[in-house]
Parts: sequence; C-alpha cells; structure tokens
Amino acid sequence: MIVVTTPTGNIGAHVVQLLLNAGEPLRLIVRDASKLTKAVRESVEIVEGSHGDAAIVDRAFRGADAVFWLCPPTPAPTPAAATIDFARPAADALRRAGVAHVVAVTTLGRDTSWEHSAGNATGSIQMVNLLRETGAAVRGIALPAFMDNARRQVDAIRQGKMFGPIDPNKKLPHTAACDSAAAAAALLIDRSWSGQQDVPVLGPEEHSYAELAAIISDVIGSEVRYVHQSYEAYKQAAIERGLTPAFAQGYVNMLRAKEEGMDNVASRATAIIGQTSFRQWVENELKPAVVRGN
Repeated sequence: MIVVTTPTGNIGAHVVQLLLNAGEPLRLIVRDASKLTKAVRESVEIVEGSHGDAAIVDRAFRGADAVFWLCPPTPAPTPAAATIDFARPAADALRRAGVAHVVAVTTLGRDTSWEHSAGNATGSIQMVNLLRETGAAVRGIALPAFMDNARRQVDAIRQGKMFGPIDPNKKLPHTAACDSAAAAAALLIDRSWSGQQDVPVLGPEEHSYAELAAIISDVIGSEVRYVHQSYEAYKQAAIERGLTPAFAQGYVNMLRAKEEGMDNVASRATAIIGQTSFRQWVENELKPAVVRGN
C-alpha cells in the first residue's frame, strides 16, 4: 500500500495516475475527495482531511509500505511553520506505523553553502531531515524552480510581461511537474533502495529568465518580456498578496540563493534528467492557458 499526499496537486495528481497505471494499491489523503476524478475515487482508498493533522496521518499510514510526501504550498507565518512544523505529525506517524520507504519533494541546496540560509529552501531541506530521523529509507526529490510556476503569471503574460527578481541573464535549471512526478513514482514502485539520499531532478536544459520570456513569445505568437524587479519590490508585492513579512523574506532568501548559484551545483551526471523541455511545456501547458483565459 502506497499513501499519496496532495493527490490533486500539480505533482501529486501525476504521481497518482502513474501508480494506478502500474497497478499499485493506493490510499490518498485529500482535503476534498470531490476534487478527485470519479475514476480515481473508484480505484483508491481515501482518507479525507489534512496531512498536517495527526489523527489523519495516523489513520492513513497504518499498514502502508511507502508514502509520497509533499508539503502543500500554503503560506504560513514562517518558512519553518510551512515545512518542518507541518511535517511533525507525519514524522511521528511514520515511526508509529513503521513505514519503510518515504519519497519526499524538496529543493536543491543540501550540502551547499546555501543550505542554512536559503529561506524556504532551507525549511524544505530541514523537513526532509525530520523525515530521515524516523528511521525510514528516504529519498528527497530535489527540485529547482518549476516550469509550471509560469502559470501563476498567465494574466501578466497576456499583457506581454513576466516579473521576477532574479538576474535576467542568469542561466538556471527548471523542471516540469510531470517529470518530477515520474521520478517519484519510479522510486515508489521499485522500493529495492535503502538509506537516505536526495535525488536532483533537472530539466533537459538551463535557461535564463530572458530566454524563458523569448521562448514564451515564440510559442504563443506575441512578445513577452521579462521585467526585472528589485528584491525589495518583490517582497513588498508578496506581502500585499497576504504573505507575512517572514514568509516573504523566506522567498527572497531562496531566490537570492538561486541567483547566486545554489541550483547550478547539482551535477547533471548524477541527476535524473526530465524529458520535458521548456518549449514543450509552454506548448502543452502555458499556451492553452493563455489562449483560454485561465
């Protein structure tokens, strides 16, 4: 039995489908089961509630062989509250249930000079440390920025702009949610591995944000330019959207670390390289969203 958290999310939904296709028995923790498709609901066990709730994870992890763990991208007072504190009930439940394998979504940055100063990325790394302390075999799916993040700016892209504080010419790895899910599903299906390790999952190319804007322009057929913000302006905009100053600063610290090279340290020789290029992702995911208006 494999337990999957965030089964309606960008990564989680792909993980669920891949595991079902492989014939794996699944138990899903989901806040609202009506958001699952009818086909999925009829093929899995469902535990309805939050995977930050001790009673829910105790019930869901009982008898499980493996768990796919992803902290929801929900704002919290601090980066630690969103990651480490959210995962504490699950860590306790993993111990009680004796779950043998955990695959957790995390960030790049472990064993780099930015590990303890990268804001939200630091929180994610420390969350995996907490899961490692349970005694389970743990694989961290260590990710750079998602290609899918561009969908958050679809309204701005329709107006010919995308915004960010990272140097327009800094080349960085990006990855697609579907490729991240494929890496996670493969580890959940073949559980012959042991020990604790992070596994980077990178896209096939590195691009600067200026290059990403040029690719989007080419695919959608209208000009999109990258507007370089100051970090202070970025932080203030995040606060105006409802984030606490501490959580907004966590994003700033993470993005600064990326700009300084944190994500470039991961070796492509040992990483899993996804098959989805940014151009393919724009064709398949972003362009339809721009055209249809959501």
